[in-house]
Amino acid sequence: MSFLDWLKSLFRPKPATRIVAGLSAADTSADAAKVREVVDTSGGPLKPGHCRRALRDSRLLPKPKPKSQGYVWPRPPKPKYLDRSEADRLFSTTLRCRDRNLRDLLPDPEQLDRYGLPLWQTEADLAEALGISVGMLRHYSLHRIRETTPHYVTFAIPKRSGGERLIHAPKRRLKAIQRRLHELLVSRLPVSAAAHGFRSGRSVATNAHPHINKAVLIKLDLKDCFPSIHFGRVRGLLVALGYGYQVATVLAVLMTEPPRQPVEIDGKLVYVPVGPRSCVQGAPTSPGLCNAVLLRLDRRLAGLARKYGFAYTRYADDLTFSGDDTAKIKLMITLSSKIVREEGFSLNRQKTRVLRRSRRQTVAGVVVNSTVGLSRRDRRRLRAEIHQLSQAAKPPDSHRVQRLAGKLAYLHMLNADQAAPLLVQFARLGDGS
Repeated sequence: MSFLDWLKSLFRPKPATRIVAGLSAADTSADAAKVREVVDTSGGPLKPGHCRRALRDSRLLPKPKPKSQGYVWPRPPKPKYLDRSEADRLFSTTLRCRDRNLRDLLPDPEQLDRYGLPLWQTEADLAEALGISVGMLRHYSLHRIRETTPHYVTFAIPKRSGGERLIHAPKRRLKAIQRRLHELLVSRLPVSAAAHGFRSGRSVATNAHPHINKAVLIKLDLKDCFPSIHFGRVRGLLVALGYGYQVATVLAVLMTEPPRQPVEIDGKLVYVPVGPRSCVQGAPTSPGLCNAVLLRLDRRLAGLARKYGFAYTRYADDLTFSGDDTAKIKLMITLSSKIVREEGFSLNRQKTRVLRRSRRQTVAGVVVNSTVGLSRRDRRRLRAEIHQLSQAAKPPDSHRVQRLAGKLAYLHMLNADQAAPLLVQFARLGDGS
């Protein structure tokens, strides 16, 4: 430091002393002056207007320096608040966090009970619920910079619109853990009534029903929906629902994965992350987490639609609005885009569609012009396929018959009246007539 910088530092205003909230009046003059972090230990709401309480782990709170007792030999041992194994875990790379107001949070049992979620206070509780050991739980919940054996198998499948879609399929043991997590936790997370994808009792048919016989249909698409639901969002959601920082972090690691690239280091092949951890397509827990994270977005868009006389539904990353006031089309797209940006997502502009009543209106592949069902062209193709099988000289292939039966079952789910004559024709094929 130069002399001029030192001189300026003498006249620079000093930062105000930050004290720990909750200290007694007797401590504010002496001990509080030695602590320079604000930590609210009153147990009040974590955020203004929220029900989740900020319960703190006293072992991780900043400690005031002990009063000096002069020269004492031998020196008294320092108090230990954590054993070594627990400290190594809490301060590992996976659980490390700069925000102390988040890192020392304990679970809020009342908040978890409010949402009907299981109470897991420690890793041991979580491991017992999953039916695995704590060691195995930590094996799958570590974020490794150099992964020698990845827990996911990555492959590509072609998209209907062109290009490829990367699928990260968890291996057998991790998939079993994630399926158990989906059963115990993810399936119980709060979800908006406007969400129709990946929910029991909901389908593309229920997603299409609110948009039947409307003057205009507005279709929007969230860009990179799953990659946008990153590790921090998942952990923040679980903390807000009542879980402590440690359990929320372990759960978030179990249900996310970064894209990895194989690299040879010192003659050994390792897999290093080349992006942030996020929900991946292929994990059993990703669809449910997507619905839960998009809860506030759904509520805001549903409120916007209700204000201007439109209907709103969402199936996965497909957002659909429908109404009879065509003068509000531009306003709905503009305000929807603003809300999506404010919620930390973005729209795929190339997939924005405005469909009027004069042309075919489809919602997730389902026609909704006058009733829910398939287009006339698709039904003709099904009829032609049944006729071809009936006219074949050889007995029809069983796989082809099963595939056709699945298509007819799908049509029956959408519209039983449209499927009835085709099912009669298909039944004749099974009778050999």
